[in-house]
Amino acid sequence: MTLDEYILQHTEPEPDYLYRLWRATHIHTIHGRMASGHLQGRLLKMLVKMIRPQNILEIGTFSGYSAISMAEGLDEGGRLYTFEINDEMEDFTRPWIEGSSVSDKIEFIIGDALQEAPKLGIAFDMAFMDGDKRTYRDCYEMVMSILKPGGFILADNTLWDGHVIDHAYDKDRQTQGIETFNDYIARDARVEQVILPLRDGLTLIRKKDI
Repeated sequence: MTLDEYILQHTEPEPDYLYRLWRATHIHTIHGRMASGHLQGRLLKMLVKMIRPQNILEIGTFSGYSAISMAEGLDEGGRLYTFEINDEMEDFTRPWIEGSSVSDKIEFIIGDALQEAPKLGIAFDMAFMDGDKRTYRDCYEMVMSILKPGGFILADNTLWDGHVIDHAYDKDRQTQGIETFNDYIARDARVEQVILPLRDGLTLIRKKDI
């Protein structure tokens, strides 16, 4: 048994619906590994239970796994707004979201969150960033502008397969975007932050009450 297997055996079981979504994502999409999966999905649900947000913003829906996981943790009346910029994912993702037990808590929007999320006129309690890594800093600033004081941002892929410390990727634009973002928030006095070495790196960021 591997340590990863041991961890999953001692973590809340993955719901059957999400397991089937994870399998379908790997079978029918090119980048199946982008789906959050069992461990991260249960962590996202747990964090929502702990934070108890009224409104969550997600940037980068992909196949809907993370959106459904977070929506599972929402209190009654809670709402998750998830943006996917790639309209080619809609035919795959929308039926999975609409067929889930938490579909009434999810608003699935095709469009650029950088432009469209502020137009919702909603002050968010929590955001999950998992979009284009090249625009992470811009995305962060947009989220900060509509995030309540004391609110939380979860930024995914912030270790980027270890490329952030591998000079072979110094000219890779995705890696540059992550490095710029990581350096920026490390110096941002408006927030507190910690990187969790989970999967590809997950940064937890709290906007200070100032």
